[in-house]
Amino acid sequence: MLTRKQHDLLMYIHEKLETTGVSPSFEEMKEAMKLKSKSGIHRLVTGLEERGFIRRLAHRARALEVLRLPDSAVPIRGGASGNLRAPTPRNRLMPRAVEGDAPMQGTPVTVSPYNARDIVTLPLYGRIAAGTPIEALRDMSTQIDVPIGLLGNGEHYALEVAGDSMVDAGIMDGDTVIIQRSDNADNGAIVVALVDDQEVTLKRLRRKGNSVALEAANPAYETRIFGPDRVKVQGRLVGLLRRY
Repeated sequence: MLTRKQHDLLMYIHEKLETTGVSPSFEEMKEAMKLKSKSGIHRLVTGLEERGFIRRLAHRARALEVLRLPDSAVPIRGGASGNLRAPTPRNRLMPRAVEGDAPMQGTPVTVSPYNARDIVTLPLYGRIAAGTPIEALRDMSTQIDVPIGLLGNGEHYALEVAGDSMVDAGIMDGDTVIIQRSDNADNGAIVVALVDDQEVTLKRLRRKGNSVALEAANPAYETRIFGPDRVKVQGRLVGLLRRY
């Protein structure tokens, strides 16, 4: 799986090789990806190399070889060079923010059941606490490609997990969780919860009478209980990604 930046860089390198026969310099890649430093390009190139998409040719400057392209890359008919280019994602999903309670701009898109190999690009927000709540960071520049089979209907976004309070539910520190945008959830669902309009955390939701409990999946953490007006559901867990 490639991030959006890795995907865009791979396609840029491929197109340069197809049109000029020479791989782009790191400076050219930095400008094309609109990054501020070459260190970001080094990280992207290393990621592509580790995943087997490109290879650096030894003893040659500016020498990159594209070994393969993403499954989503398709030929553009009628192009002068026959370049391969990834199509625009079928579902550009814009979630509501989990930072504070301000909605993000964007039109919701309903997901249809495409082939499981199809991907959707989702915004990847900052680290959400699966322990002591912390404010989730919103970073519109970071995205992640997700198999469409992980998604349901409606809007989705991704968050990186920080902490170990949900380990007994199979959610580990560093995992990426896929969240379906929703302002309500069934009792017992794992949700993104906004507490007092300030803190955001990933916990299991329990309701009893006029009380709302946010329950950890780790006996080392206490269940936190709130009044009904202090907790707002901002989404429910529908998927999880993990790198080994």
